[in-house]
Amino acid sequence: MRIALIPGSFDPVHNGHLEVIERASRLFDEVVVAALRNPQKGEALFELGERREMLEETLSHLANVRIVSVATLVVNVAHDVGASVIVKGLRAVSDFENELQMAQMNKQLSGMETLFLPTSSAHSFIASRLLREVARFGGDVTSFVPKVVAVRLEEKFAGE
Repeated sequence: MRIALIPGSFDPVHNGHLEVIERASRLFDEVVVAALRNPQKGEALFELGERREMLEETLSHLANVRIVSVATLVVNVAHDVGASVIVKGLRAVSDFENELQMAQMNKQLSGMETLFLPTSSAHSFIASRLLREVARFGGDVTSFVPKVVAVRLEEKFAGE
């Protein structure tokens, strides 16, 4: 059985993430989506549990996808879930530089291969960081995120 791990902060999950996960689910027997705590990205908007809930609801239509949430090295998660590959989505060349470094580090640490899947041009500009900013100032993000995420973002910023 070929298991792929798709790690990310998913703060929040958006349609670009969804596209990569759906494509990976057609390529592998099982896909494990890991919501990770990433201290390099600063304070998260959504708690890890909230991100996991949004992922579970968003991905419930994919029978071969399961969700985990952890705060450890990606290669440890890959080992724990029995993954043979890490899948990462790429939006632009700038993503590639950072992701390549991480892929090379993961390879050195564990021998784990990384597969890069480019997003379609329809999603190449979507970033969780931008969505948080747009939503914070009352902008409409409904065409960029699953419905459950749009609702959660609206609730999160309703009092501001």
